[in-house]
Amino acid sequence: MKYFVVDAFANAPFGGNPAGVVLLGGESFPPDSLMVKVAAELRYSETAFVQQNGPAEFTVRYFTPAAEVDLCGHATIATFCVLRDEGIVPQGTVCMNHTLAGDLEVAVWEEVMMQMAPPEVVGKGMDVEMLRKVMFPAGYAPQNEVAGGGGVLVPEIVSTGLPDIIMPVASLGELEALEPDMPALSALSKELEVVGVHAFALSDDGYTAHVRNFAPLYDIPEESATGTANAALTYYLLKNGVIGEGARCRFMQGEAMRRPSVVATEMRTNGSVYVGGNSYILAKGEMFL
Repeated sequence: MKYFVVDAFANAPFGGNPAGVVLLGGESFPPDSLMVKVAAELRYSETAFVQQNGPAEFTVRYFTPAAEVDLCGHATIATFCVLRDEGIVPQGTVCMNHTLAGDLEVAVWEEVMMQMAPPEVVGKGMDVEMLRKVMFPAGYAPQNEVAGGGGVLVPEIVSTGLPDIIMPVASLGELEALEPDMPALSALSKELEVVGVHAFALSDDGYTAHVRNFAPLYDIPEESATGTANAALTYYLLKNGVIGEGARCRFMQGEAMRRPSVVATEMRTNGSVYVGGNSYILAKGEMFL
């Protein structure tokens, strides 16, 4: 099996969000237990295992060091950048990606853009004060209201394949001040059946927003680039009147981790959300199993 270590949503090494990519060619997937062990050996939050079904058709399965997950945005971007850079898929090709979250289109251009699962709000009306207590350190008093789109923005659970709490904060200062109580956030995530919290502050510095993502329930205290959550955020911004149909967004993530990442999204007029960017192949080799 050929493996790659890839910094997704980055154009240079040591930025973005690292992922493992394992190419199987046309071979069958190995046993799940082996894929978990490979993901644990590579030690990244997700590793994608890629089976080629045709010239532009692939089945991709995603494993953490502990279990399989339905979909992973940054590992998908990493995967199709590898397929492009290794000459397996020519630039300009639109591919089909079969995943446990559904069949998703991936456009392999200068940037790789992937279609996400249909966006939906899967929960609202949560205890906002409890969420703030979990997310902000003791003694910090965030603003009670966050303005945007002509109204007040409130946290909602949104999914484009994986559900996240989309949490607005009032300023970049508040975003930087986030210091979640990780055990409490894990318990809250389990109770609400979400991956974690995707917090954002709107900006006017060339990015739509600056964002931070926390998923301690899945052993990810903070993630430097998150495809699914930024796609969910894009739908949230459309739904709340911050952006319009057909809008293109760019989100800055990973600053607090010193791994700056730029995640591009596009809200298509047919309701589909696409997310993408570029990737940098940091290492590659072979596994003898």
